[in-house]
Amino acid sequence: MHTWPVQDAKARFSEFLDACLHEGPQMVTRRGAEAAVLIPVDEWRRLQSAARPSLKQLLLSEDARTDLTLPARGQATRRKVEPML
Repeated sequence: MHTWPVQDAKARFSEFLDACLHEGPQMVTRRGAEAAVLIPVDEWRRLQSAARPSLKQLLLSEDARTDLTLPARGQATRRKVEPML
């Protein structure tokens, strides 16, 4: 994976994009620290389809509509509270 400083990626965006399409993902750094990655759209779609479903998708799915079983309540005791003076 080739690394591009953000200034170079901005100044030579067309070349940056071509490198992504022909060579694969391209890393962008800001002040020497990794900041972002440019990847081809096909790779992005593959990653999105392989990702786990979102919370919204889980809650709206038929799999989420099951009976919720809760454990029986225990014999918890309350702690003693000293009266305020």
